[in-house]
Amino acid sequence: MKTIMAFYLNGCPYCANAKKAVEELTRENAAYQSIDLTWYEETEHADLLPAHPYTYVPNMFVDDEKRYEAHPGEMYDETKAKIKAVFDSVL
Repeated sequence: MKTIMAFYLNGCPYCANAKKAVEELTRENAAYQSIDLTWYEETEHADLLPAHPYTYVPNMFVDDEKRYEAHPGEMYDETKAKIKAVFDSVL
């Protein structure tokens, strides 16, 4: 199974929604519990950023390919659906 790298910022409301969506999705589907997902706080892992270009957080990369990036105004249901698509792509 492939690893998901996710970048976030402390205090970011979109990031909080993404983490909530991950929790809900793993509760709703046991298969998602086996996904290897690692969260990286953007300011603490600046060394990883050049290989993972993005504009907004949260975002998710699989094999160094961006699979999800939030956008301003993104609502929770959209966040959850996009993260579900990333999860489905790695199963």
